[in-house]
Amino acid sequence: MITKPDKNSTRKKRHTRVRAKLSGTATRPRLNVFRSNQHIYAQVIDDANAVTIASASTLDKDVTANGSNVESAKAVGELVAKRAIEKGIKSVVFDRGGYLYHGRVKALADAAREAGLEF
Repeated sequence: MITKPDKNSTRKKRHTRVRAKLSGTATRPRLNVFRSNQHIYAQVIDDANAVTIASASTLDKDVTANGSNVESAKAVGELVAKRAIEKGIKSVVFDRGGYLYHGRVKALADAAREAGLEF
């Protein structure tokens, strides 16, 4: 009997392929998204220096929306964009983490764009 790989292992393979071609620099860091069943996380990462510049998640006290839904993803996108702009970052490379660009991931990206990040 052949077993079908689970969604997360397929996502990890896709993410590895994308990360081989995509990396953040000091001038244009990478906006990474990770979503779990209960939360969503976003980080602005400078891969050249291996430093996280800014981050936000639904676990932050500043995020009023809680849970894992589109509204909380929008709140996280706005917050991570605000924190990145405070650190002087205007332009980023978007790393969707192997997830489909739909739903929570798209909501986070759109909110970050509206808050002033360019990607």
